[in-house]
Amino acid sequence: MKQIVLQASDLDGYLTEEDKQTIAVMDNKFAEAMALFPKLGTDGASARKQEARSKLIALYNEMGEKMQEITRKEPSIHVYSFETPRSSHGEASRLIAKLRDVRTETPEFVYYIQRAYELLFNLAFSSSIPEEKNYIFVDTPVDIPTQNYAVHKIPDIDEKVGNSVMCVMLRAALLPSMIVSKEIQEYSSNDYVTPFALFRISRDDTKEERNMAYILDLERSYFDLEVLDGKDLFFADPMNATGGSLVTIVKYLIGQGIKPRSITFLNVISVLKGSLRIVRAIDNSEIYTLWMDPSLNNMAYIMPGLGDAGDRINGEDLPDQARNIIQLIADYGVGITSLYRAQVRKIEATVLG
Repeated sequence: MKQIVLQASDLDGYLTEEDKQTIAVMDNKFAEAMALFPKLGTDGASARKQEARSKLIALYNEMGEKMQEITRKEPSIHVYSFETPRSSHGEASRLIAKLRDVRTETPEFVYYIQRAYELLFNLAFSSSIPEEKNYIFVDTPVDIPTQNYAVHKIPDIDEKVGNSVMCVMLRAALLPSMIVSKEIQEYSSNDYVTPFALFRISRDDTKEERNMAYILDLERSYFDLEVLDGKDLFFADPMNATGGSLVTIVKYLIGQGIKPRSITFLNVISVLKGSLRIVRAIDNSEIYTLWMDPSLNNMAYIMPGLGDAGDRINGEDLPDQARNIIQLIADYGVGITSLYRAQVRKIEATVLG
């Protein structure tokens, strides 16, 4: 089996000493928060519980302000709640709260993932030149006394999306990638459907974050190198924990002589450490994230996080029966596949063609 492997030690080599000190500060702050968590599990509204809640609110505000201060110095890292008007923050916060909630089951989780990527898309392309507009002419169902048409003005982002390729880090990233491709199609003036590149990348979960290995399985990946050269590569993954999967793929592509014009990573939740690793390791890369979490545990899971995004979007695989890309699409059902039918055709052509 042909594999490309990246070690956690290679990733940490991209971090500066200042980065490492900053990450340590955030880890310590979150450790303070975790020490308070057991007190929230007590029954009733005891004074002890109320005191823990007040301390947690203060700690989370402090961590948020610290992360905002850090990312302000990083022009390639964009966090929705740090860059949008305060009036918009409540919607993002509510979305993240629903995605985190253990009671949110798959259909509702998928709905909120779709909402999240609509917000992320607007964040990523809000800097489009406002004077430049595209116009959409729509024939409506009203045809009396004559066929009615509506004219809608939208931002002209053809220059930003007309050269794009969706790069899928399989499983959790499949549906988000289809969502972003659909947004690109809807905003383009020529109904542009992105090509797809599908990468089979996994982490060795027998290891800890400090010695994690990231494994790119080329035999189970589907992509055309020529399609990727000189293009704007878009990666959409709900979670950016360590940054290792993205760095593994991009470093492999660069090693094959591919020179992307730009690399854009869109996440629902990103961890500070993973974000810093990416912008240090990959030139001309940008990260857009709806929410930034402060820390990772020793198994490289995001804290406080939302669990396994792939399982929550796609449902869990049966033991020793991991579904392939076509089976995942089939399991989405008629509702999802009809909504993203142009994207499904492109993905099927990439895998089967």
